[in-house]
Amino acid sequence: MTVDRAGLADFLRRRRESLQPEDVGLPRGRRRRAAGLRREEVALLCHMSTDYYMQLERERGPRPSEQMLASIAQGLHLSLDERDHLFRLAGHNPPPRGPAGEHISPGLLRVFDRLTDTFAEIVTELGETLRQTPLGVALTGDLTAHSGPARSLGYRWFTDPAARGLYAPEEHSLLSRMIAADLRRLATLRGPGSRAAQLAGRLLERSEELRAVWDDQEIGVHAHDVKHLVHPEVGALELHCQSLVDPDQAHYLFVYTAVPGSESYRKLQRLSVAARARFADAVE
Repeated sequence: MTVDRAGLADFLRRRRESLQPEDVGLPRGRRRRAAGLRREEVALLCHMSTDYYMQLERERGPRPSEQMLASIAQGLHLSLDERDHLFRLAGHNPPPRGPAGEHISPGLLRVFDRLTDTFAEIVTELGETLRQTPLGVALTGDLTAHSGPARSLGYRWFTDPAARGLYAPEEHSLLSRMIAADLRRLATLRGPGSRAAQLAGRLLERSEELRAVWDDQEIGVHAHDVKHLVHPEVGALELHCQSLVDPDQAHYLFVYTAVPGSESYRKLQRLSVAARARFADAVE
């Protein structure tokens, strides 16, 4: 497949001009004269240099990779149909849809972008964190930095002792059972050869603990309504977790809150101050 540079440039430009900063969770700022988003704002959202993005809109530069196109599709809040069109314009086959896909729907992103003052994250059904709010990073660390199988919390839980440090020790046993039960459910639901089945097979080879829990054949194990975390800066936290699911892509939006007036609420406020400052520095 060949690159349609003119079509790609026009498509990117029109999508950029159709968006406003508040549509994508950015502050509007002063003295704004751009018709839509500025090119540097799109570059920030897409995790690329402004110069690289400008070259695409000017029909120049190298052919964008699939990874770069996926980042652009998310940064511009494209629908799945728009994402697929973007890939074809750039001469690539579109990625898969459904549970194996990682493209977050515009609707879920619109909700997420309005949660900048909240502890929230978007996660795949295998526990791979795709997006975190600044306060989400302050709470759990940057979970998007992992690669390979370690992107899955379930994989890290059974292979990396450090992954359990954020969770109260008295909940470790229940969480092990819950992760194993959900992985078994997904492996059966998605079938042999699925990413869930491959992850289960890899973990069963590596973790004696998982093999022991797996043999119990449990299904439908659920966590407590209140999550007990141990944060390295503020200590013990009691948090409630609400979730919103995108059934087409099997993505979950998790929002963590504390009871107003509680000690945990005050601790979250302390974390929020530093997180907001870091976010403000990033978008300036």
